Amino acid sequence: MSQRIKIKALLQTAPAEQEVNVKGWVRTFRNNQFIALNDGSTNSNLQVVVDFNNTDEALLKRITTGAAISATGKLIASLGKGQTVEVKATEIEILGDSDPEKYPLQPKKHSLEFLREIAHLRFRTNTFGAIFRVRNSLSFAVHQFFQERGFVYLHTPVITASDAEGAGEAFKVTNLDLLNPPKTETGEIDFKQDFFGKATNLTVSGQLEGELGAMALSDIYTFGPTFRAENSNTTRHLAEFWMIEPEMAFYDLDDNMDLAEGLLKYVIKYALEHNREDIEFLSQRLQEEEKGKPQQERSDMTLLDKLQFCLDNDFERLTYTQAIDILKDSTPNKKKKFQYLIEGWGADLQSEHERYLVEKHFKKPVILTDYPKEIKAFYMRQNDDGKTVRAMDILFPGIGEIVGGSQREERLDKLEQRMDEMDIPKEDLWWYLDTRRFGACPHSGFGLGFERLVLFVTGMGNIRDVIPFPRFPKNAEF
Repeated sequence: MSQRIKIKALLQTAPAEQEVNVKGWVRTFRNNQFIALNDGSTNSNLQVVVDFNNTDEALLKRITTGAAISATGKLIASLGKGQTVEVKATEIEILGDSDPEKYPLQPKKHSLEFLREIAHLRFRTNTFGAIFRVRNSLSFAVHQFFQERGFVYLHTPVITASDAEGAGEAFKVTNLDLLNPPKTETGEIDFKQDFFGKATNLTVSGQLEGELGAMALSDIYTFGPTFRAENSNTTRHLAEFWMIEPEMAFYDLDDNMDLAEGLLKYVIKYALEHNREDIEFLSQRLQEEEKGKPQQERSDMTLLDKLQFCLDNDFERLTYTQAIDILKDSTPNKKKKFQYLIEGWGADLQSEHERYLVEKHFKKPVILTDYPKEIKAFYMRQNDDGKTVRAMDILFPGIGEIVGGSQREERLDKLEQRMDEMDIPKEDLWWYLDTRRFGACPHSGFGLGFERLVLFVTGMGNIRDVIPFPRFPKNAEF
C-alpha cells in the first residue's frame, strides 16, 4: 500500500517511464481503454490507459463509474488535452466494485439539492472536493495564525450549564426518564437527580469559559462545535456549526478589530495561495450559476476578485450611529425597498442593511462599532454615554455579519447592574463574576462563524453545502 502516489503529486511529476502505483475511484471509463481516475487530492483526474486487448474481459466489465481501483504502470507523457502525464497500466486491480445501475453519481451535472440528499457521496464530486479542501486549508490557517501569535488553544466544554448570552434556543442534555422524570415538591423536573446534578445543554458559545482562560494565559482561542436549537430553515443557519472564539487580556476594542481583520485577511490569503486551483474552479462554477440570475442580482465581481478585494482594502470602520444615518437617507429606505425600514436609532440591523453598507455604499468590508446596549449582550463594556456598548461586527459582501465581538465589561459593579437589568441570575455565573473580583483587566474577544467564512471563500450560496454533514430541522442523517 505504501508505494501509492497521490494523483496531485503525480500530475506534477516529470514522466520518464518510471513505474508508479495509483489508487482512486473511477470517474469515467471510455472505449474500454481510458480510465479517468480521481483520488480526492485534486479535482484533476489522471488518465490511466488500459491495454484492453491483453486484459481479461471480466475485469474490464468491473471498471465502472464509482469503482475503487489500483493501477500500476509506467508514467508517460500524455498526448491528451489538458494533461501532461498519464499512466500506461500494466496491472489493474479492482479494490471495490460499484454497480453502475445503482450508483447515484452518474457522470453528469447534479443539482446541489440532490447532492444534499446523498451527502455521504457528494465528496466525490468536483464541487464538494474543492469545497472541503478549501475548508481544510482555512481550518489549518486559523490555527497557524493564532499559534504564530502565541495564543493558547483552549478546549471549552461542549456540555455546559450556561447558555452564554441566551443567543438562541439550546439543546437540552439529560439522562432522565423523559416519560417519567423525577419531580420536585412544586411539580417541576428535579434536575438535581440528573447526571450532572443540574440542567445542562449543548454549548451555544465557548466565550464565557474562554474569558476565564484569558484571565490567566493572556491570549487564548477556541475552535469547536456550537449548537443552536433554532427552527431556522434558511441558507445561513445550521443547528450545529463551528466557531472560532479568541479572548485576549489587555486588548481594547481597537486591538480587537485589528486582530479580527488580520485573521480574516490571513486565512483568505492562505486559501488563495494553497487552493488556487479549487477556488478558480468554484469561481467558474459561480459565474455559470449567475448567468441564470436577473442582471440586478448578479455580482459585479468574480469570486477571485472578491477575495482579492478583501485583501487589498482596509476594512471601513464606523459607528452604529453613523451607519443608521447612512441607511436612513439611503435610496432603498426612502423608496421603501428594504423589507425592514430604518426609522431611527435603536433599530436592530438586518442582513439587507449590512449588505447595503458593504456592497452598495462603501464597496468594501465594514466594521460597525458602538451599538445600542439594548440590542447587545450583557457582557459588553458600556460606554460613558449610557446608551451604547463597545461592540463590533464585521460585515462582508454577500454574507452580512461574519464576525461579532466586543470589549468585555471588566467593572464588576457595571456588569452586575447590567445582569440585573437583563434578569440574568448572578448566582449561576458566580465563577464568571470572580474574574472581575480577582485581578480584573480590560479584555476583548470575538466570534467568527467558521461556516460563514467557508461560505464566503468558496462562493457557495447555502451554508448546508460547506459543512460535511449539515444538521438542520428534521435532518440528522449520517
